[in-house]
Amino acid sequence: MFRTALIIAAATISTGAIAQDAEVSVANGERISIIGGCHDCHSAGYSESNGKIDPATALKGNPVGYNGPWGTNYAVNLRLVVAKQSEDEWVQYLKTFQAGPPMPWFNLHAFHEAESRSLYQYIKSLGEPGDPAPERLPPGQTPKTPYLVFAPPMMPK
Repeated sequence: MFRTALIIAAATISTGAIAQDAEVSVANGERISIIGGCHDCHSAGYSESNGKIDPATALKGNPVGYNGPWGTNYAVNLRLVVAKQSEDEWVQYLKTFQAGPPMPWFNLHAFHEAESRSLYQYIKSLGEPGDPAPERLPPGQTPKTPYLVFAPPMMPK
């Protein structure tokens, strides 16, 4: 009987969490942007401020590159991405999106529709899109911006 109660309690917790996440709102989008790690790379200064969101720079991309065997990638300005898309287009975009390292793009494919819509509404609420982040550089080109090196001393086979 005790084991059955635990299973029922776990099912209730999961269902409750899904129901809460199903609310489409700017506030839920902000929460998703934080727990999803969006600001970690797409908001300049976020990590250095210990997780304080600066509305002036939030999700406007980052001039710090991520350099490795693939070249140098930059976290794009998400405000510009949503400015060019409808909410429905954004939902589809997150289901099919792919990017280079270190972006964990495959995690976005796990968002359910309400999470995608909430994230879109939050990003839209931030205001003026601003300028694009620097363009990706191919391997062998040295970035003119600050960059982090993502190159293991021994590449996996």
